[in-house]
Amino acid sequence: MAVTTPGTASAALPAPSDERLRRWRLVLGGEADGTGRTLSGRDAAMDGALAALYRGAAEDGRAGQPRSGRRSAGLGGSAPQVARWLGDIREYFPATVVQLMQQDAITRLGLEQLLLEPEMLEAVEPDVHLVGTLLSLKHALPETTRETARAVVGRVVADLERRLADRTRATLGGALDRSARVNRPRHRDIDWDRTIRANLKNYLPEHGTVVPERLVGYARAQRAVKKDVILCIDQSGSMAPSVVHSAVFGAVLASMKSLDTRLVVFDTSVVDLTEQLTDPVDVLFATQLGGGTDINRALAYCQSRITRPAETIVVLISDLYEGGIRDEMLKRVAAMKAAGVQFIALLALSDEGAPAYDHAHAAALAALGAPAFACTPDVFPEIMAAAIEKRPIPVPEQGV
Repeated sequence: MAVTTPGTASAALPAPSDERLRRWRLVLGGEADGTGRTLSGRDAAMDGALAALYRGAAEDGRAGQPRSGRRSAGLGGSAPQVARWLGDIREYFPATVVQLMQQDAITRLGLEQLLLEPEMLEAVEPDVHLVGTLLSLKHALPETTRETARAVVGRVVADLERRLADRTRATLGGALDRSARVNRPRHRDIDWDRTIRANLKNYLPEHGTVVPERLVGYARAQRAVKKDVILCIDQSGSMAPSVVHSAVFGAVLASMKSLDTRLVVFDTSVVDLTEQLTDPVDVLFATQLGGGTDINRALAYCQSRITRPAETIVVLISDLYEGGIRDEMLKRVAAMKAAGVQFIALLALSDEGAPAYDHAHAAALAALGAPAFACTPDVFPEIMAAAIEKRPIPVPEQGV
């Protein structure tokens, strides 16, 4: 094994590449003494955009007060300066990084003010978190900004609908058809593919045929609604991404004639937004993000709207921090399940995974046969399909 002494170390180790020094200089920021690298052009602009967000508050104590002799940092209180910064990060970084930096700017540097000006909103890359922030600040928005805010929310909702609607309708449509299959179909209603698969054990090789001992087919088309769905959504501030996704899914489910969908939001009060399901943007602007939580009251309302327990699916979307009567909440869930209701508890309906949640309440629901787990929007259709077909719910590994 080769041994190097302090005097020969520089000769033994390969010199770092120019690109490697460049990257370290961008990562370290500041003067980055020791890299020997000076940034210019596009790299200097990228460095400045990062500095404004990630070094400004730490070095200056508050944004917008650069110290002499140091690199300028902080976004300041000027709307044009913020607009320029928003334009810079969209030019230099990919969309996913832009969204993260915007959220960091709002939370780290107190930039709620940037959402109060129309020109600021038009410069922002919209995402679910921005929608949550807008909904939280909607009462503070001046009249001139509200239409712009609504347009921003509409862009996010439209993007989610494009991504989720077709797959949801296809998955749930198939589940509804399968749930309607019968084993004594009329001849014209026989599903021959499934009938053959169900009777392969009756294959007669000498005759080269299958004896269809059991027929599988579809029920005749019915105009009646096949399933009732109640989405019960916690609208406390921490659940903002889940509220956004729930509004979109609620609108998609409401568009399916075989489902009778109801959407209920709650904090310490309960609001039924079913009549607004045709427009998820209206649903979102009718929510009141923040406040306390009374799950028991919300479930009491949902329970009062159930007329066909065996054909009803209740989806509670909440972090389970109950401010109401815990024992009554659990009794309601037990009563609904005993009556035949399919009850699903989602700790979150978002891409971020499970948030902080009440583990004791999650465990209590699991003991009742209603495991609580986080669910991403891409998985939600499969969860609902299993509930429609009355199959075991496919609980992700993080489920309780």
